[in-house]
Amino acid sequence: MGRKPIEQPAPIDYLSILDEHGNLDTALEPSITGDTHLKMFRAMLLGRRFDERMLDLQRQGRIGTFPPIKGQEAAQIGSVALLRDSDWFAPSFRETAAEIMRGRSLESILLYFNGFNEGTVIPVSQKDLPLAVPVASQILHAVGLGLAAKYRRTDQVVMTFFGDGATSQGDFHEGLNCAAVYQTPVIFVCQNNQWAISVPLAKQTHSKTLAQKALAYGMPGIQVDGNDILAVYAATAEAITRARSGGGPTLIECVTYRIMMHTTSDDPKKYRSEEEVELWRRREPLIRYRNYLLKKEILSEESIIKLEAEVKEQIQAAVDRAEALMKNLGARLEMFDHLFAELPPHLQRQKEALAKELAEGNKEAQHG
Repeated sequence: MGRKPIEQPAPIDYLSILDEHGNLDTALEPSITGDTHLKMFRAMLLGRRFDERMLDLQRQGRIGTFPPIKGQEAAQIGSVALLRDSDWFAPSFRETAAEIMRGRSLESILLYFNGFNEGTVIPVSQKDLPLAVPVASQILHAVGLGLAAKYRRTDQVVMTFFGDGATSQGDFHEGLNCAAVYQTPVIFVCQNNQWAISVPLAKQTHSKTLAQKALAYGMPGIQVDGNDILAVYAATAEAITRARSGGGPTLIECVTYRIMMHTTSDDPKKYRSEEEVELWRRREPLIRYRNYLLKKEILSEESIIKLEAEVKEQIQAAVDRAEALMKNLGARLEMFDHLFAELPPHLQRQKEALAKELAEGNKEAQHG
C-alpha cells in the first residue's frame, strides 16, 4: 500500500563523436575500414549531387515533384551501411541516398518521379520495400517483416526510416509497442529534421527527445547527432548486434535538419527563418565527413576531384538513359496487372477498351 516511485530504465543517451568543428572523441571513434569509409563517402556524395541534379531537372520541368534529402545523408548512409543484403529495408519517401546504397538505380528514381510505374519495380532478390508516402505506414510493414524473421528463426534484421512527424501518427506507437512486445529485430531510425512540412518539432511533441518514447514501450532508445556519420554508424552497429542476438528492437533518433524544402512544391521561407537554415548549413554532414577523411588520409584533394567527376558522369549517364526510356513508356495494359488474381468485370471491360484504343492508335500512326 501507499505511494512509492517505480524504478525506470536508465536515462536516454545522446551520442556525438565528430562535431561540426572537426573535434573527434577518439575513445568513441568506431572501427571502420578504409574501404568502408570510401564506400560511405561516395554514397553520401552521390546522394548529394544526384539530389542537386534532380532539383535542376524539376525546375526545368523534366521530372515531377520530389522531396530533397540535402543535409540528411549521414543519417541515411551511416545506418544502411551496416545492413546485409539479406536484411530488410523499409524506407519512407526521403531516403534517396539510402535507397541508392541499397542498390536502387538512379534511372528507377527518375522514372518514379516522372510518374512511371516502371520506377517502382524492385528486383525479386532485393529485400527492400518501395518508398512509402503515407506517413508512418512503413513502420507497421517493418514490424511485420521482423515478426516473420523471428518466426522463421533467421538472423535477419529490419531497418525502417521515418521523420519526426511520423511520431505523431498512431502507426508509430502501434508499431513500436508490437515490436517490443514480440521482441522483433527491427531498427527504427527517426530522421528528426525539425520540421513536419511546416509544423515545427515543438508542436509535434512535449517530450524533451523523441528517443525517450522508446522507454514507454520497453525498448532501448538513443539520440545521436544525425549529421555525424560516425555517431550514426556506432549507434546502429550496437542496435543491429542487439537485434541479431535476439535482444529485440531499438529506436534511434538522428537529430538532423532538412536544409531544402519539404518537397519542390513547398516554400519553406513562409514558415522558417534563413538564420535557422544557415545555422544548420554549418553543421551539415558531407563537409564534416570529408574533412575527417582528409585528416585520416583516407581521402586526398586529388581523389575527391576524381570522385566528383565520376559521380557527375554517373548521374549524367543515368539521366540520359532514363529520358531515353521515357520516350517509349506511357499508358499500357500493365496498370491492370498485379492487383487482382482475377480482374473484376468492370476492370476487365476497361482493359479491353484501352487495348482497343491503343491498337487503333498504332494503326493511325503507321498510316499517318
